[in-house]
Amino acid sequence: MGLFGRSRTTVGLDIGSGLIKVAVVDHGKKQPELVKVAVTPLLADAIVEGEVMDPGIVSDAVRGALSAAGVKGSAVVTAVGGRDVIIKKIQIERVKEQQARELMRWEAEQHVPFDMESVELDFQILDPDGGGDEMQVLLVAAKRELIENKLRILTDAGLKPSLVDVDAFALHNAFEVNHPDAMSGIVGLVNIGHEVTNINILDEGVPILTRDLTVGTRRFREDLQRERGLSADEADQLLQGYDRSSHLDSVIESRGEEIAVGVERAAAFLASSARTGGQLSSVYTCGGGSRIPGLTEALANRLRIRVDQANPLANLKVRDGAFGSLVTDEIAPLMMLPIGLALRSAA
Repeated sequence: MGLFGRSRTTVGLDIGSGLIKVAVVDHGKKQPELVKVAVTPLLADAIVEGEVMDPGIVSDAVRGALSAAGVKGSAVVTAVGGRDVIIKKIQIERVKEQQARELMRWEAEQHVPFDMESVELDFQILDPDGGGDEMQVLLVAAKRELIENKLRILTDAGLKPSLVDVDAFALHNAFEVNHPDAMSGIVGLVNIGHEVTNINILDEGVPILTRDLTVGTRRFREDLQRERGLSADEADQLLQGYDRSSHLDSVIESRGEEIAVGVERAAAFLASSARTGGQLSSVYTCGGGSRIPGLTEALANRLRIRVDQANPLANLKVRDGAFGSLVTDEIAPLMMLPIGLALRSAA
């Protein structure tokens, strides 16, 4: 599902606030194969809270990441996300898809808190072969300005999108391929990025609720610097290490609490507004923050449910040399979103 647009090889481009990540997937065989990965750091404050502060720096970093991945063409799959994207599962009378398309703008006016003249709409019928008088539809609306800003970055870098997706759907795409056993019940997928943590709630494998928290690895690092007197490099070494340091305890407790409360509130909102009334059964983490030693365990203890780190390579075929000189175990947690984008086979 994408907001617009829909080769054998697909390039997924994730423009984050700390890193530019590229995943290239070959769809030419029986199963998709990850053929190349590239990660390029972005200078501090080039993107702040999702807003591009220095387009030139971002465009240069994008070009550098694509060059490192050996990408020759200009077509990429990218995504938008954040508070200017609304995802909502609704029920409407059962009609054919063309009629549903005509109904959707009216339905969106009832469910989306944006001016309809300023948004792009898309939808997907979740039970096209179902019976009964009503059908379930996943509605997505994104502010046009958000999409235009993302397209401007791509244009400046000499690129064109073959598809613009939504972060939550791209994450789900990679998650479904690699964790098919998590496609039943109500499951949380928590993407802990540099500045923002995306909380996605899946109901029977369908992403139906997304929330953003303004907490990410940057906040963890700043807390360590302030509370423990560490340099930025020293803090990053602890956050990206394999062993849990006692320096991390208070930071994990406070920031972990913040993330856990966000998950609980998202799940509670879903329980109060959905007909299922089901409870959150498990949570999976991904993103750079999922690597912080002890955070997964702290979330599990706080939420009192199973919390695991998602692996975007669990069921995905990976070509020899795809990660080059990068350490696979260190980079893989960062790649859920770009791999999800690259799994979009261009039709």
